[in-house]
Amino acid sequence: MISVEEAFELLENNVIPTQISILCKTTNALGLVLAEDVSSPINMPPFRQSAMDGYALNIHHGSSYKIIDEVKAGDGHHPILKVGDAVRIFTGSAVPNTANTVVIQEKVTADKNQLQLNNPVKLKENIRSKGEQIKEGDIALKKGTKLTPAAIGFLLTLGIIEVTVFKKPKIGLVITGNELIKAGQPLSYGKIYESNSGMLYTGLLGLGYTDVTQYKVKDDYNSTVMILDKVISENDMILITGGISVGDYDFVGKALLELGTEQVFYRVKQKPGKPLFFGKIKNKPIFALPGNPASALSNFYVYVHPALEKLSGNLNFSINKGKAFLSDEYLKKGDRAQFLKAYHKNGEVSILEGQSSAMLHTFAIANAIVYIPGEVSKYSKGDLITVLHLPV
Repeated sequence: MISVEEAFELLENNVIPTQISILCKTTNALGLVLAEDVSSPINMPPFRQSAMDGYALNIHHGSSYKIIDEVKAGDGHHPILKVGDAVRIFTGSAVPNTANTVVIQEKVTADKNQLQLNNPVKLKENIRSKGEQIKEGDIALKKGTKLTPAAIGFLLTLGIIEVTVFKKPKIGLVITGNELIKAGQPLSYGKIYESNSGMLYTGLLGLGYTDVTQYKVKDDYNSTVMILDKVISENDMILITGGISVGDYDFVGKALLELGTEQVFYRVKQKPGKPLFFGKIKNKPIFALPGNPASALSNFYVYVHPALEKLSGNLNFSINKGKAFLSDEYLKKGDRAQFLKAYHKNGEVSILEGQSSAMLHTFAIANAIVYIPGEVSKYSKGDLITVLHLPV
């Protein structure tokens, strides 16, 4: 059994980023990672641009100016200003080449074609210079950048309608357990409703991973080998829930090894989710998560999500974590590290009730996970503790 820290290190060393890239419309690239640097094809702004509504001036020593024209946003004409001339101008409009400052409309008095300054002006005020944001040929976004709405908006302002991005992985989601039936069916004695597939499937969708295929496996060794062989051949990453412990009908670990999976680690000194398996075959990551729902979901957020991001080419990803003040004293039993369902608000975090690995009722209202290292046995009220913020 390894520590949480050792598990993170082994994940980092054994998940290989994809090298498969595709050409994608910029507007369809949300959440994808750039596979190459993107250079700007234009200067931005492409002309000297007014930053305010007001008047563009060709400055002279007096305070009175003659208004000779108007330039609206989108206008393509170029009025020529002599010294002492002004043109009415609006935010985003092209500043005439013969103007050398823009004064905001609140600082002048205008009457027909005459303009009176109420305050002194300076050269180049309220003018965005050509290429102020980025110059033609400069790198707009670097390889490895994950595309957010802001990044997509930036690319579109440069006229970039297609980008080369890393292909997101195809994910096989495998559910084991003869005791499981679909919600909506009559619940007979000895059966329980299956929730892990829907939980993990929607969790993947929420993180932007949409190419997910679900598989069901009976608690039978030959069936497990056959289905897992199929899943491995059809997908880039494999997630399995259940069948990874040491019970008589837990066949996942044995089946994976028979299929040639390299076991990187099995069992982590943590609670919940100790029987966590991570391996790989042909550089395809394989996670076998415990069947208990809270264990599976904790391991999904803590280990699977970072692995997915790295596999997708996002080498800058890190779990969203920080520090918060604990609302109440907490005593930890045993020497295993703990990941506890919690609620974080205004810099304070509360550890919720119902921490059993089988229970989801408090996970349903949690927005964070509190991490308690193995060597810590007690936190007092007001102590600063580590909080992992859930992507909810």
